[in-house]
Amino acid sequence: MNFQASLTNSIKEGNKRFAILIDPDKYTLDRLKRLIKVSSKSGVDYFFFGGSLLTRDQQELFLTQIKESCNIPVILFPGNHFQINAKADGILFLSLISGRNPELLIGNHVVAAPYLKAIKLEVIPTGYLLVDGGNRTTVAYMSNTDPIPSEKSEIAVCTALAGELLGLKLIYMDAGSGATNPVPLSMIKQVKKYITIPLVVGGGIRTPLQAEKACQSGADLVVVGNAIEEDIKLVPTLSDAIHGVSR
Repeated sequence: MNFQASLTNSIKEGNKRFAILIDPDKYTLDRLKRLIKVSSKSGVDYFFFGGSLLTRDQQELFLTQIKESCNIPVILFPGNHFQINAKADGILFLSLISGRNPELLIGNHVVAAPYLKAIKLEVIPTGYLLVDGGNRTTVAYMSNTDPIPSEKSEIAVCTALAGELLGLKLIYMDAGSGATNPVPLSMIKQVKKYITIPLVVGGGIRTPLQAEKACQSGADLVVVGNAIEEDIKLVPTLSDAIHGVSR
C-alpha cells in the first residue's frame, strides 16, 4: 500500500477519504476489536495511529491486532519520535510549520531519520498546521505552540503554501484532539484554493454533517477521533457522509 499514491488517485477521481484517529491510550483491546470490525464493514479508508502524549504501553499490541484483523492501512500520526513502529504501513513525517518550535520543525526529524530509513516505512512529508479550536488542546500544550487564530485564514493560506513550496507532500490542518470547534470552513476553502497537494482536516469534527461540510469545502481526507472514542456507532454514518461527497 502506498498511502500517498492512493490518496492522490482518489483526488483525481473526485473521491473523498475517511481516516479514524486511534489514540492507544483511549482504547481497551476489546473496544479496539469492536472498532476494527465496524470500520471494516463501513469502508473506512485509513487508521491514523498515535497521540500527543501516550502513557500506556499498548502501541505494539494494538498495531499487531489491527494488522492481523483487517486490511485497513495504518498510518502513524506520531506525537514524538518514540512512536515509530515498523508494523505500520506508513508515517506522517509531521513538521509543525504553523509553530516556531525548532524541535517540531526539524529537530525530532533528525533523530528519527536513520531509523525510518532502516525500516523502510513509507514516509509522507507533512506540513502540520494547528488551528485554534476554541480551547487549549493537548497538542498545543505539548508542542508549546500558539495555534493559528480561527479568523486568520490568510495566515493558514500562506503557511500551507510555504509548506508546499518547501516540498512537503501533504497539508494537515488540525484543530487538535478534543477541540470545541472544527477548522473553519472558510479557512479550508481558502487553503484548498491555493495549494495543489492533498489537504487533510481533523479535530473537532463530531457529526456527519460537519464531516460532509469539511469535504465540500475542500478537505480531501477527513480525520475523526474523539467523537468515535465516545460513540463507535458514528462510524457508518460518518463514512457515508464523507464518501457521499463528490466534486
